[in-house]
Amino acid sequence: MIWLIVLLAVVVAVVLILIWLYNRFVRLRNRVDNAWAQIEVQLKRRWDLIPNLIETVKGYAAHERGTFEAVTQARANAQQAQTPAETGAAEGILSQALGRLFAVAEAYPELQADENFRQLQTELAETENRIAVSRQVYNDSVLTYNNAVQTFPGVVLAGPFGFSIREFFEVEVEAQREPPRVDFSS
Repeated sequence: MIWLIVLLAVVVAVVLILIWLYNRFVRLRNRVDNAWAQIEVQLKRRWDLIPNLIETVKGYAAHERGTFEAVTQARANAQQAQTPAETGAAEGILSQALGRLFAVAEAYPELQADENFRQLQTELAETENRIAVSRQVYNDSVLTYNNAVQTFPGVVLAGPFGFSIREFFEVEVEAQREPPRVDFSS
């Protein structure tokens, strides 16, 4: 009879541990999904600012059509990215295109004095900072989740429960690690 009670206690303990581990994986996965959603919110804000910025610059530098088209195409590609890796690459290209747009804007002192342009610059700089913070939160959440999935006992149980490691949101090209320069105060 004692063996039966001990066996039942062990089975109950194992079941409780499995439930706790499963729930932990779910909480961590949901934290990663939430962090990614926050990145998407900030990226959408950035994408929404870009057409206004282009239209403002166009008013002063209409002959820079190739630059405007490059920014517009990079924005469209960034919006179509699906995974963190694709998004990181597309956002890097968009940052480079925005950098070229700001380089064009430097040649027009009237544009730099335009209140609408300065406001858009400020909003874009704030958005870039928010993206950086959201990216850090996301990558921290992915690190915690991946550690849980790849360490014991998670490594044994994650696969059968359907949990797999997640990608970090990384910038692949060193030149893309810097946000576009948006300060034209000089």
